[in-house]
Amino acid sequence: MSNLDRIRTTQAREHLNRRVRMTGWLHRLRRLGSVNFLILRDGFGLFQAVIEDADELAKLRNALPESVIDVEGVVVAEAQAPGGLELHNCRVRVVTRVDEVVPFELNKRVLKAGLDVFLDHAPVGLRHPQKQATFRLFSGILAAFREHLASEGFTEIQTPKLVGTATEGGANVFPVNYFGKNAYLAQSPQLYKQIMVGVFERVFEVGPVFRAEPHSTTRHINQYTSLDAEMGFIEDHTDVMRVLAGVVRTVFEMLSRRYARDLDLLGVQVPAFDECIPAVRFRVAQQVLLDRFGEDCRDETDLSPNHERLLCQWAKKVHGSELLFVTHYPVSKRPFYTMPDPDDPDYTNSFDLLFRGTEIVTGGQRVHSYRQLLNHIERWALNPAEFAGYLEAFRYGMPPHGGFGMGAERLLQMIVGAGNLRETTLFPRDMKRLLP
Repeated sequence: MSNLDRIRTTQAREHLNRRVRMTGWLHRLRRLGSVNFLILRDGFGLFQAVIEDADELAKLRNALPESVIDVEGVVVAEAQAPGGLELHNCRVRVVTRVDEVVPFELNKRVLKAGLDVFLDHAPVGLRHPQKQATFRLFSGILAAFREHLASEGFTEIQTPKLVGTATEGGANVFPVNYFGKNAYLAQSPQLYKQIMVGVFERVFEVGPVFRAEPHSTTRHINQYTSLDAEMGFIEDHTDVMRVLAGVVRTVFEMLSRRYARDLDLLGVQVPAFDECIPAVRFRVAQQVLLDRFGEDCRDETDLSPNHERLLCQWAKKVHGSELLFVTHYPVSKRPFYTMPDPDDPDYTNSFDLLFRGTEIVTGGQRVHSYRQLLNHIERWALNPAEFAGYLEAFRYGMPPHGGFGMGAERLLQMIVGAGNLRETTLFPRDMKRLLP
């Protein structure tokens, strides 16, 4: 082989009629006699090479799919080839020969392995082009979140994932032996990001959170990537909702613009974004469910997954929107730090954002008064001593503030239309799975 620099499969058009070198995995080899078609896959896409020389073809003898190969050839325009280009006059080298059959076929357009079988073999299964596309979109979501908030004056922070109190968020926690002391995996960065409002005014974090909830549903896992933001000097929760709307708009626009090839491979269309996301109060939403769907949930203090689905149907039909804010949830269903509605103190200045039938964001205004916060901690039967560091920030002046938390994997699940959150999580952790 020559000393040509390697190019990626997506760079071939820049080298039309020039000799290039590509390296990747043997995705497929179609032996047709005098003319043979090799499909090479790298981390960016697929590319076809034509192998006509019998000596070059012989080098691939006993090399099964997923063998690592090096292919050199001339980039030629060919209308019948995938993408309209292919390599001619090829020379081949096998870098790493695979002589075992993979657990399931990766060179089919659609991966047909069942979810459990796929997850058992995820280190290999994630190589499938549709899985590559899915998790490139995940990367795009994180990038868009960061870019938008940085442009709005937010500072990125990283908060501890080992914490000393089990009362941080309200969900069950994973205990950890921390040098002989009791510690827990963090359920959220909530208390820390509120503290940091007193430092930077506007902060955000991208990081893992851990929920020891014994559920086994298609929309829950026990570790996920949380996209969190917190901002100071707000009037109420509607200021937070406006910032969140901007985040969602940027995510959708970036995916449409930068990841069009991946969306097309998955057969997915990102919804057109309306700057004004419709909003409905919790009690009004309950009335909509009764009037439109015959669902009487007026005695409930939260929305069920089915109610979220029905409300999204209603929002799409009435408002033409796949997104819907539900605001002013009851005090009993929100954490102690949530600000009550001054005009209706049994309800809160809080919200959920629903998208395509599922809640993807929870947020709201926080209590900023030290005395009121201390009162809430006691009212929720919590121990103020366990919140000493958190409360110190409020003793010395905290502005009105609020924020939100979004599950990145769940947002991706709704965008690509996956039936199970585990399909949009690289290596999911649930009640039964700690490997791979």
